[in-house]
Amino acid sequence: MLIKTYGSVVQGVNAITVTVEVSAGQGINFFMVGLPDSAVRESHQRIDAALKHNGYKIPGKRIVVNMAPANIRKEGSAYDLTIAIGILAATNQIKPEQVGRYMIMGEVSLDGGLQPIRGALPIAINAREAGLEGFILPKANAREAAVVNKLEVYGVENIKQVIDFFNGQVELVPEIVDTRAEFFSKVNDNGYDFSDVKGQENIKRALEVAASGSHNLLLIGPPGSGKTMLAKRLPGILPPPSLQEALETTKIHSVAGKLEKDTSLLAERPFRSPHHTVSNVALVGGGSFPKPGEISLAHNGVLFLDELPEFQRNVLEVLRQPLEDRVISVSRARFAVEYPAGFMLIASMNPCPCGFYNHPEKNCVCGSGVVQKYLNRISGPLLDRIDIHIEVTPVPFNELNQMKPAESSDAIRQRVIRAREMQVERFKHVKGLHCNAQMTAKDMRMHCRINSAGSLLMKTAMERLELSARAYDRILKVSRTIADLDGSESIKTEHLAEAIHYRSLDRGNWAHQ
Repeated sequence: MLIKTYGSVVQGVNAITVTVEVSAGQGINFFMVGLPDSAVRESHQRIDAALKHNGYKIPGKRIVVNMAPANIRKEGSAYDLTIAIGILAATNQIKPEQVGRYMIMGEVSLDGGLQPIRGALPIAINAREAGLEGFILPKANAREAAVVNKLEVYGVENIKQVIDFFNGQVELVPEIVDTRAEFFSKVNDNGYDFSDVKGQENIKRALEVAASGSHNLLLIGPPGSGKTMLAKRLPGILPPPSLQEALETTKIHSVAGKLEKDTSLLAERPFRSPHHTVSNVALVGGGSFPKPGEISLAHNGVLFLDELPEFQRNVLEVLRQPLEDRVISVSRARFAVEYPAGFMLIASMNPCPCGFYNHPEKNCVCGSGVVQKYLNRISGPLLDRIDIHIEVTPVPFNELNQMKPAESSDAIRQRVIRAREMQVERFKHVKGLHCNAQMTAKDMRMHCRINSAGSLLMKTAMERLELSARAYDRILKVSRTIADLDGSESIKTEHLAEAIHYRSLDRGNWAHQ
């Protein structure tokens, strides 16, 4: 007897339907074909033990399991339940009529319990697109998959429940998630607030500008000046994600297996902070069993790189392409996948190895040329992609000792939202362009015009501060954002002056001892 059950294989952040064909005939043998890896082939032993534990068995017949399409490699243990139900239906141990109407996935323990799987959300989307009636999967992943509407999602705890369901002995209760209610209940949930930060008003302003235009930002300052504390509060002033952005983010974390148990939707913007020992594969994604890297996990949020010069040079260089394209393509001999990578890069670093170059009170003990050599660990092309460079100085005692709370993140966020709304309106006819940082040269010619006084100011700044030519475009983009925060349609000289201040750490005029 031939039975077809349905599973799914995740490629990138999307899923492709896998048809598991099980044929049971005369003879005694077990064959599995269709490019399964070792974890899939080992399912035979897990299924055999689980069925025996629950009063069933793999009968002594010639069983052939084919996983189609056969040219795509099947990896992992999530096909255990798909194959087990196919075998039971093909050998008449369960009623086969309803089996082909569901997507079925889950790792089976030896006692029949079901373990969580990766990628439940994209698999659920694939099940709906394939026209299947429902999706049967482990209970731990049920809320995640139930975000997808127009699909019955059944979370089960063991294989016996699935068997009894197909035999008509029990009714499974579908998991129900009100996606919009879930989204709006968590959308403003952030544990860090700028009201806790004493002083550093100029740095808060720089972070507000960065958030308003989605600009990349570099904080340079001595140890203990508050760089990390400030960076951690940036997601709290970013505009709340849209429902579509939340679904995109959840899908990526689902594929990576990073969602917590019983999580349905990630309604907060992600904040990823990998250690400086991270490898380039861990940062951009890929590997033998391809998974999204840190830059994809930071999609629609913030990637924070603390102690930037301590990262390996080859690790930092892989950031250059995704910073421009907002997507990372991972190509290997056996596969090519694409992961989203639309993140804000926030980086911090000490100004020199000892950490006290330009400190107002402590003397730098680094030798001649050491500061410039330390900064040279960050390549020019990467530094070119960071719009705002701002120097962080220690907070004076009189400001640190103040009890009066500073401006809250909510108040700053409202200004950021208004500035983003102006940008959405400005770029509404340009596909894929949502904020000022994404403007091309053509867009800048249209939206970043400056008057004669502004041109003179730019010329003076370029000459006196020895700014590089590559800083010119960055200054214009940032000044456009500052004008948006000011509610101005045109870029004024004061907007340009503030943007020029944010390039004061450019290589031509800084770190010369």
